[in-house]
Amino acid sequence: MSKSKESTSGATAASSFNTTPRGQDDPYQYQTGFGNRFASEAIPGVLPNGQNMPQKNKYDLYTEGMTGASFVAPRADNLNAWLHRIRPSVAHQGFTKLPDNPTLMYTFNPHYQLESNFLPLNSKVHVSPTQLAWHPFDIPSDQVFDFVDGLKTVAGNGDPTLHEGIAVHMYLANASMGRKAFCNTDGDMLILPERGRLDIQTEFGRLMVRPGELIVIQRGIKFKVKLPDGPSRGYIQEIFGSHYTLPELGPLGGHGLANARDFEHPLASFDLDQNHWDSMWCLVCGEMHSCSQEHTPFDVVAWHGNYVPYKYDMKKFVFVGSISKDHIDPSIFCVLTAKSKATNVPLADFLIFSGRWDVGEGTFRPPYYHRNSSTEFMGMIYGEYGGRSDGFKPGGASFETGFCPHGVSYEEFQKATEAELRPTRVHENTLVFMFESSMMWTITDWAMNRSGKLHKHEPKMWDNLKGQFMNHLEEVEEDLKKAGLPGLGRGSEQVSTNGHGQANGH
Repeated sequence: MSKSKESTSGATAASSFNTTPRGQDDPYQYQTGFGNRFASEAIPGVLPNGQNMPQKNKYDLYTEGMTGASFVAPRADNLNAWLHRIRPSVAHQGFTKLPDNPTLMYTFNPHYQLESNFLPLNSKVHVSPTQLAWHPFDIPSDQVFDFVDGLKTVAGNGDPTLHEGIAVHMYLANASMGRKAFCNTDGDMLILPERGRLDIQTEFGRLMVRPGELIVIQRGIKFKVKLPDGPSRGYIQEIFGSHYTLPELGPLGGHGLANARDFEHPLASFDLDQNHWDSMWCLVCGEMHSCSQEHTPFDVVAWHGNYVPYKYDMKKFVFVGSISKDHIDPSIFCVLTAKSKATNVPLADFLIFSGRWDVGEGTFRPPYYHRNSSTEFMGMIYGEYGGRSDGFKPGGASFETGFCPHGVSYEEFQKATEAELRPTRVHENTLVFMFESSMMWTITDWAMNRSGKLHKHEPKMWDNLKGQFMNHLEEVEEDLKKAGLPGLGRGSEQVSTNGHGQANGH
């Protein structure tokens, strides 16, 4: 064959891009993106072509629609999914309300300790004007606790019936969920494992979530949790009436922080189990209800839509910061944000602090002393975080309400003001996160009085922050004199200056 007739074809992709399984650490494949309208089918040809609800589905599957927003929400905010499943969700045996403390015989704090009403009128929540901290919460060892059993609410704002608010929970579990599933109809859950992986089966497929990764499971999606590494602990932020989105990048352009291509969504996966399930737990307005059914909740053969759970590896976060001087506001550490009802005021921001370079010249590099209008809740996944309380460890937490003053200890301050400034790696081998909110929070009675882990920040850690200005009074007097201004102690005199720094009339 002559060269002029040789084919110039290269290669063609056999399918859209899916991630490669990571071995035993994570055996699953994922679709990538953020906000996409994904499609997945465990058996080829199940998804109907050109319509959502055909008269008859392949294999006699049932079509089930699911919405995460109002029908008339703008396209950018309209969230929904179509599921083609073996039996529809309506096929169950009816719900029964579970008591608030269903297993009082437990020696560990009675089963789950959930709270959803954070209004101060609720006698089961408290306020704190000062900093609070919790030592790492214990994982129970004397009784069996799965993921749902081990839910403990720490703090929050609002109420799911108001369609706006936040709840922060810990999960403390030592057993997999078995033939039990959970559906939270109150809000979206951002889950952060701190100890042990979570093998999560959802209606849309399976996800393995490792410490250092996050998963978001939206409101109304059924799931169950296995613990492949044994006892597990972690943090949850639940949001009412909103959904997580990527923050706007502004002058950064189209890339940076959490890039959309790094979020991973499951592929369709279904079970054939048509036997009795006696525990389908559903959270409604903070109340737990349960039903039984004669089939697995995880029987979706194919689905498409944009209301889909996802996970994200926080090691992929692209940190930005000042490369000359001073600090940029901590919003540069935002991974995900959720809108409130007020324009340009977030309900919740999820921020992380991990290994990065600090290069500011002539700059006080630690977090400066500040009083933010926002509420701040911090936790640690691994590592150490200087300048905090000695009790701030992985599995513990720290809380500051709006305008609560905070900052580093005197020792940290002194070291930072006198250190030789060189490009430095900070927070190496550390992952700390912050739930930041424009809302005022209250603290649950469990976290305040019954967890056994609360310790208030020791005010003495700031006692050494003396008024060192007082050591420079002579120097100040000289500088005032050189400027033609009255000395110290004469500030009550009415002094107005002309353009030459001289007091009028003198």
